[in-house]
Formats: sequence, C-alpha cells, structure tokens
Amino acid sequence: MNKHLPQSFLDLISVDLPDHLILEDLVEACHRSLRFSIRVNTLKISTDAFIELMQPFGWTFESIPWCSEGFWVELNTSTVAPGRLPEHFSGLFYIQEASSMLPPVALFNAMNQRDEFNTVLDLAAAPGSKTTQIAALMNNQGLLVANEFSSSRIKALHSNLTRLGITNTLISHFDGSVHGDYLENSFDAILLDAPCSGEGTVRKDPDAFKNWTRAHIDEVSTLQKQLIKSAFMALKPGGQLVYSTCALNCIENQGVCQYLLDEFPEQVDVVSLHELFPNALASCTEQGYLHIWPQIYDSEGFFIAKFIKKGSTELSSQPAFKSKLPYKELTEKQLKDVTPPLMAHLKMDFLEHGQLYQRDKEIWFFPKNSQLLLSNMRFVRHGVKLLDIKPKQFVICHDALTAFGLDGLPLTRDQVVQFYRGQDLAIENSNKAKGEVRLTYQGQCIGLGKWVGNKVKNKLPRQLVNDNVAI
Repeated sequence: MNKHLPQSFLDLISVDLPDHLILEDLVEACHRSLRFSIRVNTLKISTDAFIELMQPFGWTFESIPWCSEGFWVELNTSTVAPGRLPEHFSGLFYIQEASSMLPPVALFNAMNQRDEFNTVLDLAAAPGSKTTQIAALMNNQGLLVANEFSSSRIKALHSNLTRLGITNTLISHFDGSVHGDYLENSFDAILLDAPCSGEGTVRKDPDAFKNWTRAHIDEVSTLQKQLIKSAFMALKPGGQLVYSTCALNCIENQGVCQYLLDEFPEQVDVVSLHELFPNALASCTEQGYLHIWPQIYDSEGFFIAKFIKKGSTELSSQPAFKSKLPYKELTEKQLKDVTPPLMAHLKMDFLEHGQLYQRDKEIWFFPKNSQLLLSNMRFVRHGVKLLDIKPKQFVICHDALTAFGLDGLPLTRDQVVQFYRGQDLAIENSNKAKGEVRLTYQGQCIGLGKWVGNKVKNKLPRQLVNDNVAI
C-alpha cells in the first residue's frame, strides 16, 4: 500500500483501529513529517524565561496541551540545529517528541505535591528523556532509579542526566525483569516505557518497519509481560505504575495490560486517563488507557496505561546480594574537613537532600534514601562526584559545579560557545581578580575558569569539549 507500512501491518492494525478513525487517515499521517518539539528543563530555567530567551533567534512556540513544559517549535530557516546550541549543551532544554512527554505526566497526574513520590523507578530509562522529565517533576528530590539493560546506552543516559543537572538518581544496569525479585514492594511509582516494535515512530524514522514481522511482535510482547510483572512486584502497596510503548498494535498494548490484570486480579486497579488533558477522551479506550494514533494530535503514535497496586505481593525468591559497596559515609570529622572547599563553590542546601560518601580519594553526593536500595542491588552510577582529594588540597569537580554551583561570572552567548569549544576567554579584568572563577549562563553555573590577566583560562574537562557548538 505504501513504502513505509507493510500490508501485514495494515491488515493487523485495521482490526485494532477504533470505529471513529479511518485507516487512510493513519497512512496519510504517517507520511507527514513530525513537528519538532522540546521540553524546557525547569530545574534550570522557567518556561517563560526560556521563551523570552529564544524568541529573538526565530523560535516560535506552541504549547503542548498535556505538558506545561513542552512546546512544538517552529524554527527560523537559518537557525542552527537545536542540538548544537549552547542552550542545549547547558541543559536548558531537551529535544523530546510531544507524545513521549505523556507517560511521566500520567504518572504524576492528580498529585497535590510534586515530592509526594519519595522513591521512583524508570525501568527502561535510556536515553533519558522521560527520566529527566520525572526528575524535574520530583523537583530533583527523593530517589529516582534509572535502569537500562543496554550497555551501549548507559553512557548517553548518564550524559543527559548530568547535562540537565539531575542529582537525585542512581543508575542500575540489569534486565528489568529482575527488579521485582530484588526490590519487591519498594517504590512509590514506576514508569515502564517498554521496549517495543516502535511502529508509532515511523514519522521520524522511515526505517521503523524495516524488520517488522508478526513473529517479532509476539516475541517482544513476551518480554513486555515479563517487565510489567517485575514492575508491578517492585511497587509498594498503593504505588502507581504507568506502562507505555510507542507501538500501535493492541498485542503490545492492551494485550500486555490484560496480562497484568489476569496475573493480579485482586491487587490491581486501572486508573482512567480520560481527563489527563483537554481532549484526552479522543484517544481514550474503553478501559481508560490512552491509545495515541498519529492522526489524532498530529504526533507520534503512543500508548499509556496507569495502574494502582492495592496490596503487597510476596512473590520474590529473595535472592542473596553479595557485593560490597566501595563507598563509606563521611564521619563528622571528614565532613568538617570537606565543608570549606564545598562552601567556596556550591549552594550547600543540596545536603538537605542526601548524604556525602568517600571512595578512595573522591567525595560523592548520594541522594537521600540511597542506602535503602544499595544493600539489595548493584548500581553502576551513584549520585554526583564533588571533590577529588589531592595532596594538601581538595579539588572541586565539574559535575558538582553544574549541579550545585554558586553564581559567578556571567558569560555572553558568544562566550559560552567559546567555552564549550575549549577556548580561553578574553574578558576585561578591571578588578584584577586572580585564581579560579565560576562561569555562568542564564543564572546557571556551567563550569570553571581561571583568571590570567585579562583572560579566563578554560578549565572545561577535555572530554566535554565540543567543536560543534554554534549559534
């Protein structure tokens, strides 16, 4: 029927398509280019301030109805690719498809306070779009576990968390089917954005159906069932679970949800999402799930379902965990020693949300309640590195500055580009300042420099230097 959508897919989906929708409209929508969208990182800048910042550069904003921080953006034709802008490198925004903003919004819907969830799990986290969105909804407080099974995607996940200033997160690297066994009844909220066939992404990925087969659908739905059972087991009683995919077929969506209901008939309630946002009813199924077809909101295809766990599960085999944590919490004397170098550069209120640990010659910040999970599972990334202990001195770390840094020397947009390219900055030093200086952009610390006459020597870590930054 067309080069992107196999006939076998169209035959399958024609059965699943609601009566009020037309198959030809779906096909036509899948051929249209996808609208560009971003989410403002409100941990670093308000939406109003970001719009005011970017409008002079030809950005036109249209609000996404289900996400107050999300916008469809039309760009001036001469605009540099958004991913190359200094605002992107400094973590002021995240390039994210509009539909993919829905699962975290559904998870946090109807909460009176954003910090109501103290422990949250993102079971399939990379590259981090929804993890960073969840962290913002948690106001960077509480404890967020981001799990990713793919080794090659861990680095990107960690990079995005660091870029956006996320500090409340531990990263685990396991098949998500084990979390229910190791951490049963542990989390207030869980997002399972499950690995899927990706049918709904065809508008941005013309090869989305390159390897599509019905056999693959059956295979991936088996994995999804394992993951949703594990996620449900890991929930505390009263905890909330959101299951989502970017698939369009009902096998991976309603079928997996029905599996959960059949497995735990007395312990799970469905939360209807028909009032999640204006006109949500247009995509709501009779069960209360959201099945986002591309033609409804001119977006990617997506599926979102929400459940509440009514009581404890007792299904864990209680596996033994035998890994010694190479970090030790600081003693009072050690804390006294590290406080002055921390106070010289950082906003110290971050200590209200975690504890300090030492590993070898390093000082680390761990988010609050980390110790409750560290004894039950191994994590590959822990908190934020604050200090390196050198002979007779403590050296502040770049990640600490971008996460908790005090105000400093404000840079122009041109100077920020130079900084990220690893160049020294020619700045008049009328006060004849000496030594290290924090550098800021839009009120956020982006790193460290050192005054040398009328020049600031660049101290950006070499691995972060990027010649592609441009304006």
